[in-house]
Amino acid sequence: MEIDPEYLRSWYASLSDEALQEVDRSELVDGARTLYDIEVGRRLGLAAAHLSVAAELSDGELQMPGPEAREKPGWFDEAAEVYSLYSRLGSDTGAAVDGARQVLVAADIPCFVDVGEELPDDPDQKPEYSWRLLVPGKLAMRATNILDRDIFNEEFEALWKTHLEMLSDQEFSEAEPREIFCGLYDRIERVVKVYNDELKRRGACENELS
Repeated sequence: MEIDPEYLRSWYASLSDEALQEVDRSELVDGARTLYDIEVGRRLGLAAAHLSVAAELSDGELQMPGPEAREKPGWFDEAAEVYSLYSRLGSDTGAAVDGARQVLVAADIPCFVDVGEELPDDPDQKPEYSWRLLVPGKLAMRATNILDRDIFNEEFEALWKTHLEMLSDQEFSEAEPREIFCGLYDRIERVVKVYNDELKRRGACENELS
């Protein structure tokens, strides 16, 4: 049976926190599950995945946090987006964003997932949902690189490994990393140079990086 998105959206929105958490997410079909996640996400200010996001377990029961936990953080207006995904009805995009959020939480970086809905100009098309992982602007570079290190670099390593294994001996001999990833090496050199220049400006040359 085809679901009515507008009806489900309104129904989930009408539920109390207690009634919403009593819904068994595992029994929902894909489209209903997405709308359910979005409603929970809006209430928590997070991308809710399997009702585990920003919630506390007490004696095995899930407890919705108080209103203060659902409010946008004080740094929201100066936030920087470090990860985002967009999806239409029927995908578990929120779970992927929540995985990235958990990585930042483990690194003690404040973060907030902003869940939104974008209605298409064409009424025959389904709306698109956005899941944006935000951090304080001053922590954006650190957060982005932590996500690279803990999530995306593993995939990059696997792709690089597969690529090398496919090369002939001659091709492999020409696959020198500093040439292929010259942009990456150049970026690292620039990062170190700018950092050392700032150390000199502050009179702390003893901490200079090599």
